[in-house]
Order: sequence, then C-alpha cells, then structure tokens
Amino acid sequence: MTVPPADLSGYADVVFDVAVPLLADDRVLINAEIEHAPLARALAEAAYARGARYVDVWYFDPYVKRSRVRHAATASLAEVPSWLDARNDELGRESGVLVNIRGAAAPDLLAGLDPVRVGLDRMPALTSRQRLQLDNLVRWTIVPCPTPEWARAVFGEPDQARLWRHLRRVLRLDEPDPREAWRQRIAELLDRARRLTEMRLDAVRFEGPGTDLTIGLLPDAHWTAARLEDVQGRPFQANLPTEEVFTTPDYRRVDGTVRATRPLSLDGTVIRDLELTFADGVVTGVRASAGADVVRAHQATDAGAARLGELALVDSSSRVGESGITFMETLLDENATCHLAWGAGLPPGVPAHLRTDDPARLDAAGVNTSRVHVDFMVGGSDVTVTGLGPGGKMVLLRNDAWELAPRRRLS
Repeated sequence: MTVPPADLSGYADVVFDVAVPLLADDRVLINAEIEHAPLARALAEAAYARGARYVDVWYFDPYVKRSRVRHAATASLAEVPSWLDARNDELGRESGVLVNIRGAAAPDLLAGLDPVRVGLDRMPALTSRQRLQLDNLVRWTIVPCPTPEWARAVFGEPDQARLWRHLRRVLRLDEPDPREAWRQRIAELLDRARRLTEMRLDAVRFEGPGTDLTIGLLPDAHWTAARLEDVQGRPFQANLPTEEVFTTPDYRRVDGTVRATRPLSLDGTVIRDLELTFADGVVTGVRASAGADVVRAHQATDAGAARLGELALVDSSSRVGESGITFMETLLDENATCHLAWGAGLPPGVPAHLRTDDPARLDAAGVNTSRVHVDFMVGGSDVTVTGLGPGGKMVLLRNDAWELAPRRRLS
C-alpha cells in the first residue's frame, strides 16, 4: 500500500508553509532516493502551485553507491563530481529552498563491505550541501518518507502503511490543522530553549548504564530549537518532525564515556551498541558490537570529526519517543531522545558574541569545525541529565521528564 495522495498533498503543504515557507520565484532543490518519488512529486506540485521558478529533483540510488564501494579504485572513492557541488553553490547564490528527503531504501545495504572504503565514500552527504545548511545560505529542511524496505528494517516486514501511520502522527498530520499544531509545538521548544539559556550553565553531565560523560559549554551558552533563519532573515524549520532543544558545546571540554541508547545508521551500515570515550574533547576509544570500524573511519575524516559539535535534549513529550519505535533513521530517532553529534558545531547554537566566519577564531573559541556532522542517541528513561551552573547542580532530565524547578537543586 502506498501513501494516500491526499496525505502526500497535505504533507507537502506543511513542508512549504511551515518548514521552508516558499516565496514566488524561489528555486527549489529536492534530494531524494528513487523510492521517494511519490513525495518528491507532491512537493514539486505544491512548490509550483506556490509560484516556484524551478524545482529540481535529484534521485540518489544507494545500490549504485554499493557498486562503487565494491569495485571503484580506492583513490577515487572520496571524489565528488563538480556538477553536484555547482548545483548546491548556485542555490546558495540564489538563496533558494532545499528539501532533503530521508527514509533509506535499505538501511544496512553496505554491511559486510570494507569499512575503510565505506568511510571514504560520503555520497550523498556533499560538503557543499553541508555548507548551505551550516551557514543557513538557504531555507532548508529534512523530512521523512516511508519505504517498504525502511519498514522492513523497523518491523521485520515491508509494511509501508504501518510505518506511514506512525509517521503521520509524529508529523502531526493527524491534527485538524497540522500547520497550526507545528507552530504551537515550535513555540514550546523555543520557550524551553530560552529557559535553558537563562540558566547560564557551564556544563552538562549524562549518567546512566555505561555512561558518565561531562560536556563543557561555551561561555554564555545559547540554546535554541530547530527554528532558524537564513542569511536574509527568513525563518525556516530545519527538520520535521522536531522535538529537540540544542546547543553547541565547547569541544575542548568533553570527558568520560557515553553509550548510545539506539542503533545508528551511518553510511549504509547500522552501528550497534556504540560506546565512545572522550579525553580532553577528543574520542580516544570506539567500541561497538557492529560497525566500530565504520565509525573510526568516519571520525578520521578530519581533526574535528572525532570531537563533539552538538548537545541536544529531548523529553518524553516527544511524539517520536511516545511511539516506542526505533526507526533506524537518525531524523526520527534523534527526536525521540537526547542526542549528541560528532563533527561540526552548529552556528545557531553558538552565542552571538562568538559567531564568526573565521574557522581559526571559531576553533580558538571552542566551536568545532569539520566536514561531517553525525547525531547519535544517548538518552532514555535510565539516563539522568544534570546541568552544572552558577547555582550548583540541577537535574534537567530524569526518567525522560524535565525537572527545571528550583526544588530539584542538588548540594
């Protein structure tokens, strides 16, 4: 069973009215896999109906990537065709709209291949696209689309309809007015981020089974949600669904061990039971029951790839978390529970007085720079998150619930 056309049409309306509000004469790029064609077409229809100047859909085929990893010369695996970068660069000059569709046709497609070779081929995660997003040169968003094989990875059978029922709820498409429902939820998240910023925390500590990690924050740490503005001051929502508040940590002040609480699909391989050990901000140990070598290869991309760039908190009010499902897709799973990211720091999470385009100045301020950014999930009902600040220690999250009241201060 495919997704009903009416659902796709309503979904496209939310994307272009809430996530990336589209203006007449906008240029729109849509990145998708072949299986995402129904949603890509619905998005194109909605974009043109709103006056888009041109809509370009690029379909990526992960099976072709598998052939490349298996057979191409090792020296060529890191190469990216210049025309793909030119496409992104042109969109940046035009301050257009970028929509990335997620929902892997085969989440574990590259399992069993040489992990070093897998780590070299970053397609379709182009550096030029990351630059568009990190610098907010365009209005951009990431949205999910169900596929039979994604459903198989989640449920053990290709029940696309079942997967869509869950996605429909977490996307708030089951609400009488999904657009208004999202506006209210985003306002709630921004208010929570404001409260965290006002606490002036110096560090955050995660404690749970296999986890005892302390993460230092930047001076005057700034918390926000995924409601951002492009370089021209136009608002957009970086991903749907969204349930997180986040900040950019001081990459130099991270110490301890953290155990991932959900699998991570990375470069076509599912990483299971991941544990990372940090000392003075750098990953010094990688352990996993599956995929450890892929993580090591990924974190060898550049100096920043083995350091943290994001700290995000999610509580039990998350509809993704309420579902009780591990979606095997970071876009969903990172909105189910607290997560961290190795790689590039996020500019919206950097305090205004530290923001700069100079990588050297960012590094000196403790803001990580890297060509990669990978979220991994570390929260859960048995993980306690504590803030360390001017007033001492305060429990932020326990049993997946916020505890921001003064009565929860600890000696």
